Amino acid sequence: MEVERTIVLNHGLTEVVDFLADFSNAELWDPGTVSCRPLGHGGEPAVGSEWLNVSEFRGRRTQLRYRLIRRDRHRLIFEGRNRTATTTDDMRFEESPTGTVLSYRARLTFHGLARLAAPLLRREFQRLGDEVAASLPNALDRALTRPEPGEGEA
Repeated sequence: MEVERTIVLNHGLTEVVDFLADFSNAELWDPGTVSCRPLGHGGEPAVGSEWLNVSEFRGRRTQLRYRLIRRDRHRLIFEGRNRTATTTDDMRFEESPTGTVLSYRARLTFHGLARLAAPLLRREFQRLGDEVAASLPNALDRALTRPEPGEGEA
C-alpha cells in the first residue's frame, strides 16, 4: 500500500530537511502519531538514529521502531518496523522560488495474516496522506517561524 503527495512549503530547504530529519517532530505534523521519542541518540539526527513511534490507525494504537536510513541535502528515508508491518517514509526535497517542494511517499507493507487487511485499509491510508499534506505546512510554520524580538511580550 502506498501514498504519495507533493507539498509546497514556505521555508528554505535546509531548515525543512533539518526539521523533518528529527522524526520526533512527527508528533507535530503526522495526525496518526500519538508520540515519538528518540532512542539513544542526542544532537543532530544521523543515519542510524532511531525513534519509538506510537501511532493510531483506525482506532488502534501500534508501536513502530523507526530508523533513519538515508539523510542528505535532498532526501530523507525512514523505515519503521514491528512484527505486523513495515513502513517507509521517503521524502525528496527541491528548492523553489518560494521555499521547498516536498515529494512525500509513504509505503506500508503488512506481514503474515495482517496482509489480508491491506485491501480494506487502502482508502484510510489515502485519507491519512491527505491529512499529512494538510497539516505539515502549518506545523512547519509554527515550528520555524520565530517571533521578532519584542513580539508577543506583555
